Amino acid sequence: MTSWITRAAFPAGRGAEGLLAVSAEADLVAPLGAADRAAARELTAETLRAAGLGASDRVVVALNGDGEPTGPLIAQAAAEVGTAAASVGARGRMRLHAALEATGATALVTTPSGAMDFLARLHLEFLLDPLDLELRHILLVGEIPSPNTYAQLASEFEASVRELYADPFLGVPIAQRAPSDEALTPVREGLLGLAPADKDAPLDAPYGEGLAEIVVTPGWHSGLGGATLRTGHAVRLSGGERAVPAPAHTVGEHVLIRGRWVSVPKIAAALTRIDGLSRWDLRIRREGTLDAAALHVTFTRDTLVKNPMWKARIAQALYALTPVSIDVVVEPEVGEDRAAGTVTDERGHHLGRDRARLT
Repeated sequence: MTSWITRAAFPAGRGAEGLLAVSAEADLVAPLGAADRAAARELTAETLRAAGLGASDRVVVALNGDGEPTGPLIAQAAAEVGTAAASVGARGRMRLHAALEATGATALVTTPSGAMDFLARLHLEFLLDPLDLELRHILLVGEIPSPNTYAQLASEFEASVRELYADPFLGVPIAQRAPSDEALTPVREGLLGLAPADKDAPLDAPYGEGLAEIVVTPGWHSGLGGATLRTGHAVRLSGGERAVPAPAHTVGEHVLIRGRWVSVPKIAAALTRIDGLSRWDLRIRREGTLDAAALHVTFTRDTLVKNPMWKARIAQALYALTPVSIDVVVEPEVGEDRAAGTVTDERGHHLGRDRARLT
């Protein structure tokens, strides 16, 4: 396979064989044969070592595992790097605290928002001192962090904080960085690169100014080894960079919410089956520690505005598409003119759906 692939154009999985990695939305189905799994564990172990994990570390991985391999994969690799590791999932914060204490964990792997929410709840709800956990390492993966996340976590836990960059298709950590580093450091050459948002061609360092999309080339994978995968992560280059910066934005038909890639076209398709809907706007914000999403809908008739069944129909349609919680907000004003759905990212992360129009 030598093609350029976006998430929306990922190869169909009906003919895939063996153990399959299936995203929660079922938009990605990737085979992971025995050799692929071994290669993925080896890559992950290299990345964890580069991020500072050592032989004496005990690791708890608090990431979603709904058909996707990232959490269990990191835990398996961490068990080879350190003394022990467990994948406990994205459980409630008190239960995460219990798991950290029960395992004697020295390292936590979670999302940036998950770590910040855990910290906030330790202080505000549980009245517990973060230092009592005696964590040495906090590794963050899967989201674009809010400003000051790394500094606050390092200060409050007195731990080393690093970012892991995981291939968003296969969930394999392939690069890492310290908070002081602008760029990601891949564990092997050829895994990570940049491309123009609107052109299927790699960029060569030193890079010029402008918007670029991060691409991954998973040469370790038996089926995708020749492909270039557009991640949906984007960066704005100032010019002269020689390494791939950490992502600050997203582009394309998928929006990153709580570490999940939510398909905007699938939302649009589901909403076309709702009678009387004139327009909608998916709004994402991060006012506190976690992302929050709400779908603001406008109806063509006043009777639908006041009908709770129509709101419930939309909520059920969203629930069928993604595990990400999306509230439904019915606008009080009627709108007879139909318009295409929109996305408003108040976090400033998502730059647009059409790569060709982004600069």
